[in-house]
Amino acid sequence: MAKAKSRFFCSQCGQESLKWLGRCPGCGAWNSLVEEQVAKGGGEKSLSNRFGATLTGGPIHIDQAEVQSNIRLSTGIAELDRVLGGGLVVGSLTLLAGDPGIGKSTLLLQAARHMAAASGPVLYVSGEESVQQIKMRARRLGIEGVDLYLLAETDIAVVIETIRQRKPGWVIIDSIQTMYWDELGSAPGNVAQVRECAAQVMRLAKDLPVAVTLVGHVTKEGAIAGPRVLEHMVDAVLYLEGERHYPYRVLRGVKNRFGSTNELGIFEMIGQGMVEVPNPSAFFLAERTQGVAGSVVVPCMEGTRPVLVEVQALVAATSFGQPRRMATGLDYNRTVLLAAVLDKRIGLQLGQQDIYVNVAGGLKIAEPAADLAVVTAIASSWRNQPADPEAVVIGEVGLTGEVRAVGHLEKRMHEALKLGFTRCVCPKQNRKYLKEDTGIEVIAVETVEEALAALLGG
Repeated sequence: MAKAKSRFFCSQCGQESLKWLGRCPGCGAWNSLVEEQVAKGGGEKSLSNRFGATLTGGPIHIDQAEVQSNIRLSTGIAELDRVLGGGLVVGSLTLLAGDPGIGKSTLLLQAARHMAAASGPVLYVSGEESVQQIKMRARRLGIEGVDLYLLAETDIAVVIETIRQRKPGWVIIDSIQTMYWDELGSAPGNVAQVRECAAQVMRLAKDLPVAVTLVGHVTKEGAIAGPRVLEHMVDAVLYLEGERHYPYRVLRGVKNRFGSTNELGIFEMIGQGMVEVPNPSAFFLAERTQGVAGSVVVPCMEGTRPVLVEVQALVAATSFGQPRRMATGLDYNRTVLLAAVLDKRIGLQLGQQDIYVNVAGGLKIAEPAADLAVVTAIASSWRNQPADPEAVVIGEVGLTGEVRAVGHLEKRMHEALKLGFTRCVCPKQNRKYLKEDTGIEVIAVETVEEALAALLGG
């Protein structure tokens, strides 16, 4: 019997080393090398040899490669299909990560019900719960009478053999951190175990082919637990986010080889499971109070969908020598920059003022089209003067105080019109590309000063 050997692997890039190093020579990360046991026997074998895969006989010309017509499978949940790019791709490996209790298992179990009813058998593998516990959740969600199979197992060899025998259309493994391979001496959740189990499942998904979705744990910093190479191996990485004090959940794609990474799925968590939110704009503006200083609405683009959100600001005299700047849902450095533009270009004396900016509802905005809304909200709060409640604000703000053009203006305006807004303050450069009849009054501005005059009356 071969003697077990020890190696050190980087948890970020997978670099191998014979001894421990403080800094990885591959990616430069500090304190990232973890000791692992090399496979007892057959550790040098390739993944193809492990599963008996045969060689394809050499490369194939791109014109001769065939693509299946029914390569995508709908999950039956429109918001999930939107983030995936139209549905699950046969032979793909998807990773769904999120905080504990955020609703990952619930969402996948609901999708499994639709998939089993429409596209064939689904296998749900759980390494954290027993079959009885999964059945209790399924009963709460009203799942019965569908071709859904449950397996409570943590040995990846048993899971793979079950998949080969059952040949399901979709496999869910909850979670990859609980799986282990017996030939590795380390415990489940170890860097080596996570990487090896994911590699075996990936090879199986390509060989059969079958769509596989892995559930991943996250660390306290919000990153996916395990080696960073795990995110490189899979075809799509989805994050399910949300605040515990809010009923909604946001499904966001950060990697997708078969679709866009800009799409966003909105769900509401209720007692019967995850419910799609077809109109997120109305959802985020449901509790908006009109006629209050420091509140502005901006249409943001999340992928191909415009979403109206409320940007709030509070400006108050500082009680300390150093004024505070705080941004929730927005980039902090960008918010400080916009406050400096107001101070320098508009003449607002913000040097001794605390500035707090927040996106109501907990949504995070990354695009620069919300700059003008942030500027307007800060100015409105500083002057204690409400902005026009019937207007939406769109535009990127430059350091010289100019308002720059943004994309997809017509889609944003159409969404604002559906929710009853009658005016839109937008960059002047966008005005010439708009149609004559937009259904909403367009106020084109070139500078921040013009925008504040239109929204705050001077």
